Order: sequence, then structure tokens, then C-alpha cells
Amino acid sequence: MKSAASTEEQSEGRADHVAVKATRDARAPEHASRLGGVGDAARVQGEVRNTRGPSALPSSRRGASHKPKVKAIAVQRESEGVVVLQSGARAPRTNAVQKNAAGGKDLWGGHVGEAGKREGMAAESGPNDPDGRRPSEKVRELQRRLWAAAKRSPERRFHALFDHMCSGDVLREAWKRVKRNKGSAGVDRQTLVEIEQRGVDHFLEEIGVELRAGKYRAGVVLRRYIPKNDGRKRPLGIPTVRDRVVQMAAKLVLEPIFEADFLPCSYGFRPKRSATMALETLRKLGAKGGHHVLDADIRDYFGSIDHDKLMKLVARRVSDRRVLKLLRQWLTAGVMEDGVVSATVAGTPQGGVISPLLSNIYLHVLDVLWTRHSAPLGTLVRYADDFVIMCSTKLQCERAEQRIRVVLQRLGLELHPEKTRRVELFDGKEGFDFLGCHLHKRLSGRVLEQSRKRLYFLQRWPSSRAMKQVRQRVKELTPRRRCHADLRDVIADLNPVLRGWGNYFRTGNAASRFNQLDTYVWRRLRSLLRKRKERHLRMVECRSWTSDYFHNLGLHRLRGTVRYPEAVQYRDTERPPVSRVREIRTHGLKGGLAQPCREAGES
Repeated sequence: MKSAASTEEQSEGRADHVAVKATRDARAPEHASRLGGVGDAARVQGEVRNTRGPSALPSSRRGASHKPKVKAIAVQRESEGVVVLQSGARAPRTNAVQKNAAGGKDLWGGHVGEAGKREGMAAESGPNDPDGRRPSEKVRELQRRLWAAAKRSPERRFHALFDHMCSGDVLREAWKRVKRNKGSAGVDRQTLVEIEQRGVDHFLEEIGVELRAGKYRAGVVLRRYIPKNDGRKRPLGIPTVRDRVVQMAAKLVLEPIFEADFLPCSYGFRPKRSATMALETLRKLGAKGGHHVLDADIRDYFGSIDHDKLMKLVARRVSDRRVLKLLRQWLTAGVMEDGVVSATVAGTPQGGVISPLLSNIYLHVLDVLWTRHSAPLGTLVRYADDFVIMCSTKLQCERAEQRIRVVLQRLGLELHPEKTRRVELFDGKEGFDFLGCHLHKRLSGRVLEQSRKRLYFLQRWPSSRAMKQVRQRVKELTPRRRCHADLRDVIADLNPVLRGWGNYFRTGNAASRFNQLDTYVWRRLRSLLRKRKERHLRMVECRSWTSDYFHNLGLHRLRGTVRYPEAVQYRDTERPPVSRVREIRTHGLKGGLAQPCREAGES
């Protein structure tokens, strides 16, 4: 008896047709000859279905058993945490939407537990790809699935990850991000421009072949130094472009797995988290009774990370030996300085693509132990290796320092004795620097006038060190020898510096500092014009070179660009909380009106 293709061509009843389909032998699945994309990145493991790791979904073809049975198997595999599609398991184009359940958004723009729409939907515009999706969309879908699987099973270890790294889609997305970050050449002196001239596709294909054949070896890292704020030099490691692409591919695959474990107290080098969020958290805590801060600094953090401990922490989530081998290679690749190669026995090179993720994995132990055992003492706010703990009392701050020293000792780290200190914020006695900002409590004059209450708000503005650095940069861009250059060219060089610096600090109470920098830039530009005129300078011309004159030529103005992220609800008794924008506009950074307070104390 032959199975019919449609209901119109059937000569038997519907029941006979279902019976025939249910008893018909399934065709053997076809194995793919090439692993070209994320959907084809899983290993073909024969006809035996792997029920343990993030392997492939069972292939669904015309000759398979009845559709409800296939759907039940797919649901079962989804419950087991399937994150990879089997090679050759692509379904035919259809308008049906499957497994598109609603849920909360994850870190990569999708929904938890959402498998999305079937590839290549009809009447949907998209790229001219066989499956109708761009490589970046496939990578994001892979990250969503990895994150959801890791979130569902906190104890799960992922094994089939190396095949994801070798896929063409992941390598292509890794190249795009490496190119976007720019950067100089490594020890092989191969630049991004040279790779583009020779052909990016050929370059990525060579990397994929080396990875799959097991012939890839990490190159030596080039050592360079950049000046630090205290006059010393910070060592940087510059991997080759080839190593940066492979590290980025590993980061694309590993980051969503560990992001499912990271805690909210960590803000550095994480998707959809920033330094501004960390500073806003401290501002809100300061308004809710945070009067003492432990300003901690880890001594030589990136050079003191223990490789064995780090690899054990990574192995808690990753069991793929090939991925672990790659990470070990990057940690022990060695450093070239002045033509001499030296081995690295500890630490991760600052400048590597994978280093921020590894540093967060290492200090995740601190986040977990503090949250579980020491959270009542204060709130931890960490940005990479920089962190502070805001406490309510002085005793809590002292105990917090003791607990931190114990945890860091277990990790083979220690606090810097000179840079670690306890700060008392109460009544604006002291302040501290964090992430380039100076945080200090100021008296609100507006609240004092309205309710006769002394309320202190934790404000922030660019630190003295940040102001010194940006002034030095402006001075470098406006030397006296550029007095005969076109003023528009000088302004074009200044604008990116001013705009980038202003975008970072504009979320705080930086109005006064912005005005100071505007004035400094105006004086530097005016001095160039005065140097150009010299003896032929007339007083009328000098008076016409106002700040508006340079702004009309295109100079970026910092004044008026302050934007406040959000207003915090302060604890007040009767009146509603004063708007933070109005408050800063009223008393600025001068500490409020002190005279009414003295009068209130005398009455």
C-alpha cells in the first residue's frame, strides 16, 4: 500500500493512511559532508542519539515516524537542554510558528525558553541565505540557547562547544568584532588592513581548518607599556590578529554560559551593564543610609591570577577538553619584550580579548561568598578588579575588610596596603574615587529651605585625576606649532576627545567641571590665534574670539550636556522628594545653603 501525498489523492480512508505512516520504516538520516554554520556545528555521532550534552536534535525527515512522535522527542530534548541543531536537520520552509512561547527577555534580546520562528518563513524579507538568516542572527540565537540552558541547569557542564567555535558563522562574527575594536599588530606584524587585502574569507577558512585539525597553537603575546596615573607603567599584552579572532570566537560561545551564573553586583565587561550602572547603584545606596565605604584595590590582580585555580573554575561549567586546552594555551603562551620571550606562570595578559571574561570568572568566587555569607555587612559593587563595599556603620566597614582579606587569600590575592582605605561619607566628611569619578556627599540646600532638614546626597563628578588627564590631552592636541594650521582641523581633532569624555561623565553632577573644561579649551584655541597674529594682533580681533566664535566653527560644547539617568526616591516624611535635576540646578556643587542651617540651630 502506497502512502498518499495529499488528501485529494488518497484512495483509502484517513485512518488507513495514519496506520500506514505509523508502520512505515524510517529512512536513514543523511550525514552532512560539511560543517558550515551554527546549525551544522554539532558532531555527527552516528545513528545513536546522544541524550546527555548539548548535542544535536534528532533529524526530522519525510520518512520518519508520525509527526506527534517527532514533536514529543523534540520537546524531550528541549527539556534536556538541547542547544545545537543536528547537521542536516533543517526542516522545509513553512509558515507555521513552532515553540514560540512568550517569556522574559534574556541578555541577547530573546526570551527565556524561546526557540524562535522556523527559518525561512514565507513573506519575510531577509538576506539571500539558504536559511534566510544572517550569521550574526544565528550567533545571537546560539547565545540565547546556551544562556537559557545554563540558566535552567546551574550544575550542568557543557561539552560540545569546540564545534561552535569552528563554525563559519561564529568565526565571521568574531572577525567583525575584532575589526570593530581595531588594535595594532602582534608579534607577526600582521595588521587588519593586510588581512582584508589578502581576503577575509580565506583567512577565516584557514583558522577553521587549523582548529578542526587540532593544529592551532597560540602565539606569543607582544608586551607594551602605557603610563599609569601614579607615574608608573601598566603592562599590556597584544595578541596577534589571528589569536584575537579565535579568542573572540571562544568568548562568543563561553560568555552566555557564565553570564547565567554572574551576580548583579558585577558590572564590568558584561553585556548590558556599564560603569554608569555601578555609579548609580552607589548613589542610591548613599541616599538610603550608606555612610561608610571600603574602597578596595587588589595588588597586581591581572598578574597574580593562579592558572590552576582559574582552570578549575572554568571546568565547573565546561567539560570540552579542546576548549580547556585552548584556554590553557592562551594563559601560558609567553610574552615577548625587546625581542626576548619569557614564560608566564601566573596572570592573564591585559589586552587579550578573553582576559576580561576570565577575570570575571575568577572574581565570581568573591561575589558568591560575599552574597551568601557577608551581605548583611554591606553592598558589594564590583567593576572587574575595582570594587567598593558600602556599609551603614563603621563597625560593619571594618568587618567587611576582614572578610574580604580572607576571601582574597583563598584566591591567592591580596589588598593593596596603600590604596585600600575606609571612607566615612557621613555629613560630607570624606569622599572617594571610583571609576574615574569622585563621590562625595553634599548638603541639599533646597530640602533645607523647604523642610528645615539636613539631607545629604551622594553626588559624583570627574575626579581630579580625570580632569588632569583630559587637560593634558587637550594640550597635546593644541601645541603652539599648530598656530598656522587650519582652526577647523584642530577642532576636528578635539571634538572626539571632548565628546567621548563628556558622554562618560555627563550622568553625574559634572556641570561645574564641564564649564571649567570648556573654558580651558577656549583659552587654548585663543592662544593659537594670538600666536598666529603676534605683533599684528589688534584688540578688536582679540575681543571677538569668544567661546561662541569657536563653537560656531564646530567646537563641541560640554556645557548643557548633563543628563541624569533617573531620580531616586529619597526618604522624606511629608513632602514628596525633590527632583534631582531641580536640586542640582539650585545648589550645584557648593554644599547647599549653610546660613539657614545655622539659623535653624540657633532658633
